[in-house]
Amino acid sequence: MITAPGEAGVQDVEPPTAAPGEVVVDVARAGICGTDIEFYTGEMQYLHEGHAEYPMRIGHEWMGTVSAVGEGVDPAWVGRRVTGDTMLGCQRCVRCRAGYHHVCQFRDEIGVRNGRAGALAEQIAVPTWALHPLPDAVDDATGAMVEPGGNAWRSVDAARLERGDRVLILGPGAIGLLCALFARAAGAEVHLLGRPGRSLEFARSFGFDGVWTEADLPDLAWHAVIDSSNAPHLPAKALDLVEPGRRIVHVGLAGSPSLIDTRMLALGDVTAVGILGASAGLDPTIAAYADGAVDPRPLIAATIGLEHLAGALAGARPTGAGAGPKIHVEIARRSEQEPS
Repeated sequence: MITAPGEAGVQDVEPPTAAPGEVVVDVARAGICGTDIEFYTGEMQYLHEGHAEYPMRIGHEWMGTVSAVGEGVDPAWVGRRVTGDTMLGCQRCVRCRAGYHHVCQFRDEIGVRNGRAGALAEQIAVPTWALHPLPDAVDDATGAMVEPGGNAWRSVDAARLERGDRVLILGPGAIGLLCALFARAAGAEVHLLGRPGRSLEFARSFGFDGVWTEADLPDLAWHAVIDSSNAPHLPAKALDLVEPGRRIVHVGLAGSPSLIDTRMLALGDVTAVGILGASAGLDPTIAAYADGAVDPRPLIAATIGLEHLAGALAGARPTGAGAGPKIHVEIARRSEQEPS
């Protein structure tokens, strides 16, 4: 639970119950996202817009096993390994009925918005329509990477890459690296741009076609640019770099407004696409993970227990952590820890 900016810890709360149409999932593993850290620091915009408030239970990158079902739910769900959609639209409005539940005005977001309890806990309640079964080929670690992978898959899909196209991805964090992996699987020539340091050096270990800083970025034709950074100046740089008639994709969010020159957008006949959430990308991501086209596990630097989560939110790097950007939390239920 995060109770205030800079204040977090493990608390005992009432276990969730499955409302009609819902299940209870025993969470096995969950990831820490940049959004979770922004809630911890107090910077997350939803806190200032009234969409979220303390205390809150975070966690929206998760997988687990269904342990109970609510009224009207097929009991065959019990025992199935699943992950789930973060975006829980109202299912009634025009947007939801048109397939845009992820931008529903009235949506809850698991662990993020409107007080919907998150998955950094022993259990979570989820509507059945938001569940996505995991095949045996997707292990627990990979299953907890489906949600960030869905954001990346949607970003690459939005770039409309053709085999042999050259794509530049801005920001070598978790989403940027996943974008690079999906783009490479699609047959693109993949380049990343970032600041000098550990993240950029880690990106080099994947053998992408190019890993650059702004100082040494070559003058090449970029058939698509995906901005997965939080730097306010990079959306404008994406527009400046992309080939006329092609696409820029914005999946990163800066802490302050980012500006682009719409004259350049129009005169270059460039398409700019925004990406919010993984919803439409969850099933394709599971399929790509299951068949080995993309393996997200090298991005996981360390796996910790729930009791160490507050330190990780505060920036503590777990002892022995690798160079990757993602920290996972393995959830051990207390009943499993107690001696028989």
